[in-house]
Amino acid sequence: MVFSTPLFLFVFLPLTLLLYHLAPRKWRNGVLLIVSLLFYFWGERVYTVIMLLSTAVDYTHGLLVERFLRAGKRRRAKLAVASSMLFNLGILLFFKYWDLFAGTLQELGLDFLPVLGIHLPIGISFYTFQTMSYTVDVYRGDAKAQRSLITFGAFVTLFPQLIAGPIIKYKELGDQLDRRTHSVERFSAGVERFTVGLAKKLLIANDLGQLWEVCKTAAQPTVAGAWLGVLAFSLQIYFDFSGYSDMAIGLGRMLGFEFPENFRYPYVARSVTDFWRRWHISLSSWFRDSLYIPLGGSRCAAWKWIRNLFLVWAATGLWHGASWNYLLWGLYYFLWLLIEKRLLGQRLDRLPLLLRRLCVAVIVMVGWAIFALEDFGQLRSYLSVMFGFGGAPLWSAATGYALRGDLLILTVGMLGTTPLAAASFRRLPPRCRLWLRPVLLALGLLLCTAELVAGTYNPFLYFRF
Repeated sequence: MVFSTPLFLFVFLPLTLLLYHLAPRKWRNGVLLIVSLLFYFWGERVYTVIMLLSTAVDYTHGLLVERFLRAGKRRRAKLAVASSMLFNLGILLFFKYWDLFAGTLQELGLDFLPVLGIHLPIGISFYTFQTMSYTVDVYRGDAKAQRSLITFGAFVTLFPQLIAGPIIKYKELGDQLDRRTHSVERFSAGVERFTVGLAKKLLIANDLGQLWEVCKTAAQPTVAGAWLGVLAFSLQIYFDFSGYSDMAIGLGRMLGFEFPENFRYPYVARSVTDFWRRWHISLSSWFRDSLYIPLGGSRCAAWKWIRNLFLVWAATGLWHGASWNYLLWGLYYFLWLLIEKRLLGQRLDRLPLLLRRLCVAVIVMVGWAIFALEDFGQLRSYLSVMFGFGGAPLWSAATGYALRGDLLILTVGMLGTTPLAAASFRRLPPRCRLWLRPVLLALGLLLCTAELVAGTYNPFLYFRF
C-alpha cells in the first residue's frame, strides 16, 4: 500500500486515525502495531513473518544487552549486539543481494550459486537498519531496553516511515513511544505537511518522471536532451523521496510523533560534503554513527581514513539497490569527497558561491545518471551523449518540444528545491499568511484529489507552450 493511492488516503488512513484517537492512551501502541502490520501485510503477505521475526529477535537481544551490562559482562553484551547485527544483515544480504551475486558469478562462468528469483520485501532496508540501531543504542547507553514487546513492535512496524523512511534510531523515538503529546495544533500541522508531500509526489514528481522516460528512450538523442532528461530525473527523485518523507513526518504528527527531518534543500549545497549533509540525512547519520565512526572516522592515519570513506560509500551505494550501478554511484561520491577533502580543501571557499553551487549541481546530476541507469551499456551511451561524444547533435526539434512542453513544471521544480518560496511566504504580513495558508492547503488537496480520481489529471499539463 502506497501513501499516494486512493485506498490509503480514503480508506486506510481515516479508519486508522479514527481507531487510534478513539482508543485509550495505553492501548494506542497496540492499535499502531495492528494497523501497521495490516498495512505491511496488504503488500507483502507471507513476508510479514520476516518482520515479526526481526522484531522478536531484536527485542530479545535488547534485553540481553541490558542484562549483561548491568552484570558487568561487557564482552557478552558486545556478542549480543554482534548477534543482532549478523541476523539483520544476514536477512538483508540474502533477500536483497543473493541474486545479484549469484547472477554475477554465473556471468563469470561460476554457477555453483543458483539464481533464486527472490522477491525483495518492501521496506526491509529501512526496518533492518532501525532494529540494528536499537541494540547499539542500548549498548551505548543512549536508550533503555524496551520492556513491552507491543511497544517495541510498534517502533519496528510503524507504518508512516516503514516504506521510504526516514530511518529513525530508537533513541530518537523511544521516549515518544512511551509518552507523546496529541493536540489539534500538532494534528493540523501534520495534515499540512502530509499535503505538501502528497502534492510533491502527485503533481510534480510523477510528471517529471514522464519527461525523464521520454529523454531516456529518445530515438535520436541530443546533448541538450540528455541533460534535460537527467535534470528531470534529479528533480523527480527529490520531489518523490522528499515528498514521501514529508508525508511520513506529517503522518507522525497526526499520531503524536515528531520524526527527524530527512532533507534540507540539498540542491543549494555549496560542496559535495554539504550535499550529503542535506540529502537523506537519516541514512547519512546512520552510516556515520554505525560504520564510519566505529571504523575510526577521520581521527586516524590517512590511509585508514581513505579506507573508512571507501567502505562507507561502497555500503551506501549497495544499500540503495541490488545492481552494480549503485555500487558505482557510491564509489563516484567516494572519489568526489576524496578530491574535495584532500586536494581542493579550502580552495573551494575562494570560489564564488554561485559557481560552487553550479559545480555541485553538475556533479550531482551526473551521479543521478549513474544511479538511474542499471544497464552499463545504456549508462555508457547516455553519458557519452551528455558530454558530446559519439556524434550526437546538440539540439533537435524533439528536444525543443519536450522543453517547451514541460518548461513550467521544470521551473516550479527548480524553484521548489530552494528555500526561496518558504522565505517569500514568511515575508508576507501575518494576516495574509493566516488566510493564505488554508487556501493553499485546500487547493493542494483539491488538485491531488483530482489527480487521484481522474488518473491522468495534472494542472501543469494545461500550461504547455
